[in-house]
Amino acid sequence: MASLPILYSFRRCPYAMRARLALAAAGCTVQLREVVLRQKPPHLLEISPKGTVPVLFLADQTVLEQSLDIMHWALRQSDPEGLVPTGPVYEQLTQLIAINDGAFKACLDRYKYPPRYTHEHGELSPEQFAQQQRAAGAQHLLALEQRLAQHAFLLGPNISLADLAIAPFVRQFAHTDLDWFQQQNWPHLLRWLQQFLASPRFAQIMHKYPPWQENDEPTLFPPK
Repeated sequence: MASLPILYSFRRCPYAMRARLALAAAGCTVQLREVVLRQKPPHLLEISPKGTVPVLFLADQTVLEQSLDIMHWALRQSDPEGLVPTGPVYEQLTQLIAINDGAFKACLDRYKYPPRYTHEHGELSPEQFAQQQRAAGAQHLLALEQRLAQHAFLLGPNISLADLAIAPFVRQFAHTDLDWFQQQNWPHLLRWLQQFLASPRFAQIMHKYPPWQENDEPTLFPPK
């Protein structure tokens, strides 16, 4: 048991979701420690002072602090579904994820949490600012809609790392105002997201765990 990696995670965090998705897809068994963000375990802060999740602590004491690093590490161990493409398609993958993690995530944060960005509101009310950011984020989603109108997944007919890395963030955007989201003219995006949310894959990585405490018995992830 001591040789298993330790994953510090938070169930609803989209970064942690995609790390868990890759670990489950690779069949990598880890010790999962569910974190309460207001009471972060001392060991987490010791190995990763920034205190955000996910963090993967390997048996050789290597610390992976970024969700994409965890995803790539897991899929280097095993990639039975061929989630990591090669050649020009890999360049498309990196570009899609960079846009998601950059411009789209900035819009998502400001749409979901406008009070955090009052210094950016100018003459706009918080509601107007949130709607402005929602509209900007929707432009990125329309680009995904165009892709999904051509094939079932973001890079082609088969699921890839791009889908696993991006879907948790689209989910968060959608659930900020689900009625509005479902009324938009992006039927292929809706189908893709619903398929993801209804999948056994998503159910597996969203299993609820109690917050981890020192001296708890190890919790193995993914659940069997």
